[in-house]
Amino acid sequence: MAKIIMKTPLVEIDGDEMTRVLWDVIKEKLLFPFIELKTEYYDLGLVNRDSTNDEITVKSAEAIKRLGVGVKCATITANSARQKEYNLKTLLPSPNATIRAILDGTVFRKPIQVSRIKPSVNTWKAPIVIGRHAYGDVYKAAEMEIDSPGKVELLYTKTDGTQSKVLVADFKGRGIVQGMHNLDESIKSFARACFLYAIAEKIPLWFATKDTISKIYDGRFKDIFNEIYETEFMEKCKEAGIEYFYTLIDDAVARVVKGEGGFIWACKNYDGDVQSDMIASAAGSLAMMTSVLVSPSGVFEYEAAHGTVQQHYYRFKKGEKTSTNPAALIFAWSGALSKRAELDNTPELADFAKRLEKAVLGAIEDGTMTGDLARLSYPPPEKILNSWDFIDAVASHL
Repeated sequence: MAKIIMKTPLVEIDGDEMTRVLWDVIKEKLLFPFIELKTEYYDLGLVNRDSTNDEITVKSAEAIKRLGVGVKCATITANSARQKEYNLKTLLPSPNATIRAILDGTVFRKPIQVSRIKPSVNTWKAPIVIGRHAYGDVYKAAEMEIDSPGKVELLYTKTDGTQSKVLVADFKGRGIVQGMHNLDESIKSFARACFLYAIAEKIPLWFATKDTISKIYDGRFKDIFNEIYETEFMEKCKEAGIEYFYTLIDDAVARVVKGEGGFIWACKNYDGDVQSDMIASAAGSLAMMTSVLVSPSGVFEYEAAHGTVQQHYYRFKKGEKTSTNPAALIFAWSGALSKRAELDNTPELADFAKRLEKAVLGAIEDGTMTGDLARLSYPPPEKILNSWDFIDAVASHL
């Protein structure tokens, strides 16, 4: 059969460990037979990031800005154990955080639903999409260990030299302290991305913070969201038939576990990190969670919400074919191809992306699945497949 032609390349960002292994299998079995795949390739494997002093990460983000669409494999954010394991020169920042900062993007994470996998929360009828702010807070915090009594103060020095300060704590003994920040422009971009995504998907938008306690910090988020809504998106939301709703984060959690789903839940950086994992696990599996980074400028980066599946990789290196679920990795490719097709007006590519997703869901619905889903499936499957056999089954459906 004739292969589908792509007009414009998308940015392909390779990663680490088990997901890197499956990345190549997905391309070989599910993409190359059907598409003349055009990509601009960047290797963000940990060793290559280290050898380029992380310049490769910056280049990949700039490429996404230039080409409009990227697809990313999972990558390692190294700690001291990883530094020793990979003999790294230094501990580099999270590549996801670097890319998010350059693209000024917001991360939207959405569960992949299949009828055989019932969510833990039995009231959920539609997916809950987590919109995670992708800048600042604890991820750019300064920390200090306090080893003796003394005062810690927050000092602000303006460019004209004038200063103001506030007491953080009066330590009577050992302790710890952390200072974090955010930027009005980043919060505004976060709000705009959330409203644009909600209008595009035609689903309600929730936003939640703890402004009753953090009156200045969280209060600023609340005020900016409200300002952006009232000045830029109120009428557009009405035209789309969707609601914007603000509440406290603890109230939002209570509502989520009693509600039917079917909305975007906008969260600050750390809240979004934690709640997206909670939603994914409650919906079935972290490997059944899509993730897209949306920039207000109109560029998109698709990836799986999970990590590099470290323990499976160690078993793979010993010669074992593991039962790692590649569904979210496949959906990262389908999402990127679909967006590329939309921007390039290539309906054949858009149709292929839809059929690829249907093939994954069809395989699972037929009882063809990896171990993580087999434990949750009703009825249970007759056989648990390794990743390679599962991808072959998806290829058969495709």
